[in-house]
Amino acid sequence: MQSHTLLLNGESVFVKWMFEPKLRYSEMAKKVEAYIKIQVAAGMANPSPPVGPALGQHGVNIMEFCKAFNARTETMEKGLPTPVIITVYSDRSFTFETKTTPAAVLLKKAAGITSGSSRPNTDTVGAVTDAQIQEIAETKAKDMTGADVKAIKRSIVGTARSMGLTVEG
Repeated sequence: MQSHTLLLNGESVFVKWMFEPKLRYSEMAKKVEAYIKIQVAAGMANPSPPVGPALGQHGVNIMEFCKAFNARTETMEKGLPTPVIITVYSDRSFTFETKTTPAAVLLKKAAGITSGSSRPNTDTVGAVTDAQIQEIAETKAKDMTGADVKAIKRSIVGTARSMGLTVEG
């Protein structure tokens, strides 16, 4: 039980709390121990590399992360590389945030190729349409706060050209 004396309108008021706070103010915020950035195939997280070693060195329960990640990415296309940022706290708990699939992977999928050109701007390996670029830009806009779709679209066109893809339309 805690009590305090407060000054209210020039008069002293005695206030008594009937409960004990469970946490002190200094204990309320967890201390961040590490940020881990990795790419994991959507719906296919398992304790093997890169997930196991990255989380194991910080003492995080690897299977707990794998189950939570697979549950969160079950609506995504299975196998697409998904960037994830894992925040590890000092008590070995964690939170994670998934990002959208990298633009290069989405461009390769749209063009139907397995890899980009080894000599971009001289050898072309495929083509993508303006509509496909627009769709990828709208997908990537979820991660890029503050950027409009036109700017994202220009960035994706640049990525496509650096991969040896031509943009039609």
